[in-house]
Amino acid sequence: MISQNDIYHARILIVDDQPVNVELLQYLLQSSGYQAVSATTDPRVVAGWHAAQRYDLIILDLQMPDMSGFDVMAALKPLEADAWLPVLVVTAQPDHKIRALEMGARDFLSKPFDPLEVLTRIRNLLEVRLLHREVKRYNAGLEQTVRERTAELQRFRSAMDATADAIFLLDAASAELVDVNEGACRMLAYRRDELLGQSASRLGLGSPVALRALTGQLAIDGAPSMLQELELMRSDLVAVPVELGWQLMQRPEQPDVLLGVARDISERRLAAEQLDRMAHYDSLTGLPNRTLFFRTLENAVLLAPEQDQCIVVMFIALDRFKSVNDTLGSLHGDELLRQFANRLMQCVRLRDTVGRMGGDEFALILSAPREQLDPVQTVHDVRAALRRPFELEGHRAELSASIGIAMYPDDATDAQALVQFADIAMERARQSGRDGFRFYTAGMNAQVAARLDLEVALRRALEQEQLLLYYQPKVQLDTGALAGAEALLRWQRPDYGLVYPAEFVSVLEDTGLIVRVGAWIIDAACRQIGLWLRNGVGPVRVAVNVASRQFVECDLAQIVQTALQRHGVPPELLELELTETALMSNSERTIGVLAQLKAMGLKVAIDDFGTGYSSLAYLQRFPIDKLKIDIAFVRDITTNPNDAAIARAIINMAHSLKLRVIAEGVETDDQLDYLRHSDCDEIQGFLFSQPLTAADMATLVSSGRGLVAAIAADERAAEPDSPQQPLTT
Repeated sequence: MISQNDIYHARILIVDDQPVNVELLQYLLQSSGYQAVSATTDPRVVAGWHAAQRYDLIILDLQMPDMSGFDVMAALKPLEADAWLPVLVVTAQPDHKIRALEMGARDFLSKPFDPLEVLTRIRNLLEVRLLHREVKRYNAGLEQTVRERTAELQRFRSAMDATADAIFLLDAASAELVDVNEGACRMLAYRRDELLGQSASRLGLGSPVALRALTGQLAIDGAPSMLQELELMRSDLVAVPVELGWQLMQRPEQPDVLLGVARDISERRLAAEQLDRMAHYDSLTGLPNRTLFFRTLENAVLLAPEQDQCIVVMFIALDRFKSVNDTLGSLHGDELLRQFANRLMQCVRLRDTVGRMGGDEFALILSAPREQLDPVQTVHDVRAALRRPFELEGHRAELSASIGIAMYPDDATDAQALVQFADIAMERARQSGRDGFRFYTAGMNAQVAARLDLEVALRRALEQEQLLLYYQPKVQLDTGALAGAEALLRWQRPDYGLVYPAEFVSVLEDTGLIVRVGAWIIDAACRQIGLWLRNGVGPVRVAVNVASRQFVECDLAQIVQTALQRHGVPPELLELELTETALMSNSERTIGVLAQLKAMGLKVAIDDFGTGYSSLAYLQRFPIDKLKIDIAFVRDITTNPNDAAIARAIINMAHSLKLRVIAEGVETDDQLDYLRHSDCDEIQGFLFSQPLTAADMATLVSSGRGLVAAIAADERAAEPDSPQQPLTT
């Protein structure tokens, strides 16, 4: 509404070439309360003033000499974009009134003036002008609002279409689609118009009843709904897994809208499935892994009583797989495992389970009524499958398997025990010569328990210093003098007494403790050599045995050097003995380590020579000082011509290579005589001395006792040129 104050403060311009008319009108208006009244007698300035002041009313005389009122109106028209001239013309000529109205004037005043008519027309025109201006301002505001809303809607639409998520707008009352974004069209493979023609239930968003119930719940809660996973239906009837959330949009005087945002979770679900598969299936063979195998077995055990079924668990380990893998490489080894897995699958029924337990170990679950189970036949099938050579890119590999069998409910009634017992039986089959199978028996478990107890006790033995060294003297055959000693490991086990290595060395090797124990033996031997040097016994050369794993799993040269320095022992007093197998297990690394040891001044001997590779080639490659003839050849050296010939050949070969020879296990005078006449350099064995404690060894050294060497020149001359021949049997 236009107020009285608005009218009295309206800007008014009086234009007349007669000053008296100007003064009259100006006085009339100002005396009536108008506050913003301006006047001019020069019509030429009107257009410029109006452009600057934007007058609400111009009282314009039409008859002026320099510029008529018609010309003034023509100049004002360009300034009013809507062609609404705020002009009230003053004239005494009737024909000018019509012309003025045609040119845009709003009204006219006739001369002479009637004050009441003047004020009335001015007020009416001001109300119209101010109202027009207000309407114009209001319309401009509406247009601005429309533009802003349009831009906002465009931004909303752009945002909706830009997101990869699908957005669905539903009428909350009818649960019908009212709008969707481009993401929804892409996700469900529809055009927008096609998608809007579908029902929410057809797309999988929910039934009308469920959606209206959701609307009511959202109105109460006032917060978005919890995300839910469901599947939407594409136009090609392919289901799309999505994560969907709803929100209720409530606006004054407008229908409520249910807004749903759906995110495609196909990749996430696929990743979850892949993770689940990785967690339960072996990546190399595609078979169930240990986790899934146990779960399957547990389920089978639960169902077995109801279905009156028997369960057979087979544990299968490939024999010699490590040798094939090391020789041909891991890629060929992996291919072999894949091929074996495929063959194994062909040996069982579809309802049976094949799993890979890790490495070269596999397992089977066979379940059926007892009378229908034939585990031995399955074993034969597996062994037959292995007998066919494996083709590995130009290489052929032939393997066998050791198989252990445990049965439910005969052997155990839980999955863990069944697998454990089958594993125990497999180990027994492997120990019995490989390529065989064993059924589990209770006695096997007792043996395994004893072995585990032995392993725990050995770890404790190392920590509690229960290990000790005995020393078996070695003597020179040419002089009979003491040549040194071999350090032999013993275990003073509480409640058991003194335990010999034959009873526990295999456990040390299987568990890897042999590396720690081997380092302890080297240090303990050096400590004792140092004590003998310092307490007057004198220098004693001591040989210690080194396991193959010490060359691979530790810095053997550093361990030896540290022990020598710690106890102040000259390197020439420490001798290392290693087997042929230890030499060849990692020959290049072994050569490097032996070269370091030789550079320190140590002597190296091959223990149990003749039982392994016994190759001249490796004797030339490795930096070796001595050979030890294995006791197996010494034992029957005087009764078995073959053993005698082998011993003599070893001695001759070693001497030709500038190596010394030691015979171990010498127990009789006849053995001694034969070895002496065969020019063996040293012996050790019960004939001279059993293994001694460090104290007894010190006493022996201090006594100066040696082997009685009846090697007089005349006696030697009386002997035949050739060594004494062994007795024939």
